[in-house]
Amino acid sequence: MQENTKGLLAAVAAFTIWGFLPLYLKALGSATPIEILSHRILWSVVATLLLLLISKKAGKLLHSLRDKKVVLPFVLTSVLISINWITYIWAVNCDFIIESSLGYYINPLVNVLLGMIFLKERLRIGQWIAVLFALSGVCYLTFFYGEFPWIALILAFSFGFYGLLRKIIPMPSLEGLCLETSMLAIPALIILLYLSLHGQSDFVHQDTSGRLLLAGTGIITSLPLLLFGYAAHRIPLSTLGIVQYLAPTLQLCIGVFVFNEAFPRQQMAGFALVWLGLFVYATEGIILRVRRKKACTISKDQQVLQE
Repeated sequence: MQENTKGLLAAVAAFTIWGFLPLYLKALGSATPIEILSHRILWSVVATLLLLLISKKAGKLLHSLRDKKVVLPFVLTSVLISINWITYIWAVNCDFIIESSLGYYINPLVNVLLGMIFLKERLRIGQWIAVLFALSGVCYLTFFYGEFPWIALILAFSFGFYGLLRKIIPMPSLEGLCLETSMLAIPALIILLYLSLHGQSDFVHQDTSGRLLLAGTGIITSLPLLLFGYAAHRIPLSTLGIVQYLAPTLQLCIGVFVFNEAFPRQQMAGFALVWLGLFVYATEGIILRVRRKKACTISKDQQVLQE
């Protein structure tokens, strides 16, 4: 099997896992969002440490801990990822799966906007149009549908700022996740001990299968991240960018068809504006890459003729 095909399959697997995550979180419905978050943090530490030890990369992480310029920004990324996780867990458990999917539809366009503001990246006309469509979708949902999509925006911007910082910090995804969750491990452990001492721990009262599901949050967090990292090195970013819409699409379908969340026409219209923006964004990116590839081919042909 070619590396490109392996990368594509890994990307599809990663975004499929993220897409079906609401089903997993719903299975933990008897646990409170803060307990699920705490277990996700602690078991992610265990999972990532084991993977680092198996892959013999733990030494690189220990070496990175000596550099304050690396460690200090990870304090902020750990806060951002915990905000993202607790918001998503709460949204799923409170039947806001559709709105949470909107957050991950908006996220790529938020990334473009943050790149312009903080990395001084210039937006092309197609990107401006895409961002304006997404903004109009948010405004429509707020003023015409009558509900400000705060869950979607918290998810989109927390993950957007998280991605921005991770782009700046020179550390692989697995080592980075291990460091972030390790920083959150002590608060998570305190929360779990408090819940246990006050008889509010779902983990204590669960049967074996329930406890395994809570422990499995570490794997469900780490596995798709590893698959994503594998795919990112083997397929073009344009392909990865298109495949990423698989996750929110699956989440939307689960919200509508599995858990029967309301999806009225007015809300659908707001989503449609965001989808239109994403279509413009993806199409503009594909066209640009095709043009650059043709220009590169023509340039090489001209060099050959000159020789």
